[in-house]
Amino acid sequence: MAFRVKNILPRGLYGRALLILVVPIVTIQLVVSIAFIQRHFERVTQQMTGTVTDEIRYVLGRRGAGDVAGAAAVAQGLGLGLAPESAPMTGVTRDWLDLSGRVVAETLRLGVPGFLGADLTAADNLVRADFREGDEILRVTIDRRRMSATNPHQLLVLMIATSVLMTLISYLFLRNQVAPIRKLAEVAEAFGKGQHMPYRPRGATEVRAAGAAFLDMRARIERALESRTRMLSGVSHDLRTPLTRLKLGLSMLPEDEETQALLGDVADMERLVDEFLAFARGDATEEPEETDLAALVARLVENAARAGQRVELQGAMVVRLRLRPQAVTRALQNLLNNANRFGNRTRVTLLDGDRSVRIVVEDDGPGIPMERRDEAVQPFARLDGARDPNKGGGVGLGLSIAADIARSHGGALRLGESETLGGLRAELALAR
Repeated sequence: MAFRVKNILPRGLYGRALLILVVPIVTIQLVVSIAFIQRHFERVTQQMTGTVTDEIRYVLGRRGAGDVAGAAAVAQGLGLGLAPESAPMTGVTRDWLDLSGRVVAETLRLGVPGFLGADLTAADNLVRADFREGDEILRVTIDRRRMSATNPHQLLVLMIATSVLMTLISYLFLRNQVAPIRKLAEVAEAFGKGQHMPYRPRGATEVRAAGAAFLDMRARIERALESRTRMLSGVSHDLRTPLTRLKLGLSMLPEDEETQALLGDVADMERLVDEFLAFARGDATEEPEETDLAALVARLVENAARAGQRVELQGAMVVRLRLRPQAVTRALQNLLNNANRFGNRTRVTLLDGDRSVRIVVEDDGPGIPMERRDEAVQPFARLDGARDPNKGGGVGLGLSIAADIARSHGGALRLGESETLGGLRAELALAR
């Protein structure tokens, strides 16, 4: 039962807060309706009908005493219609919405001897009741307005109007209170994608405190990224300078096998330094821009094909997305290099969705076992210890860099098994 109730309740703060405000209002209105209409109006109806029953008893009493003309005159003077009836009513007929009709009928039955039945559904707002007076059946016609209050609906209309007004006020109040929370969520989501949106805390005290804490956190993260970028720039310069001197010194030596091997080692060191810096730098220094992702993917696939890689492109032809083109290029290039390193065929598929865009890279290589896929995206993870560095082996940062870039775009890198090629299936998802 609790599970079903949870499913029908609103999930958002807006709906839940509105429910918290509206439910008490409706409950109070229902309680007032029961306490006031059912009690107050029933008592009023009972008193008004009691007065009419006294008049009916008086008229019937005079008629029973033989004063037929006098009874008719008195009935006319009291606003009562009095006439013999050959087919008496045997019950009470009333509308189910007639809340006071039950009280009217019950008061007539208890107040006037010989009550047989009554009809409270007449369109002319008249109540017709049959009574037995000796051997004669008499039908009395009474104006309904003399027997019950004529304005109970006014209270209902007032209650409904008040409920609508309070709900509207609650809606406007909640919209004003929830808007800062939505704005904070929007700014936080944008920051998670690497976008810097202007934000000023506003709203309730608690929301302002959360907004101020977010601004402090964002400022600290940006300062840390800026400090890391400056440090890496210095490290890059310090590392490349001795490598350049070493390469220059080796180039002055006689060209033999040993010299060529040393030059290869220097080239590997430069490549490893570039990978380390690319991983540490990430894409924090690049600003997002509107980009045709399909054209970017097509260009990378074309470059890979010119380099000798057997690669084919499928999927959407035009996909515009706000992203960091250099970072996405680096992530996709890593996936293409990984597919080329361990497979002979590569397939790239671009899938455009409502919430995200997915770039799927499949190959016909050995793939990655399911139990080791989480380990594969960790930094410096090398699942195959027999990789040959001269064949393009790295230091285990390709998938990790791609995963970081996907996360910085609000997406993720998912690894699986290709159903068509049989090798690794790497899905790079980017949020819209």
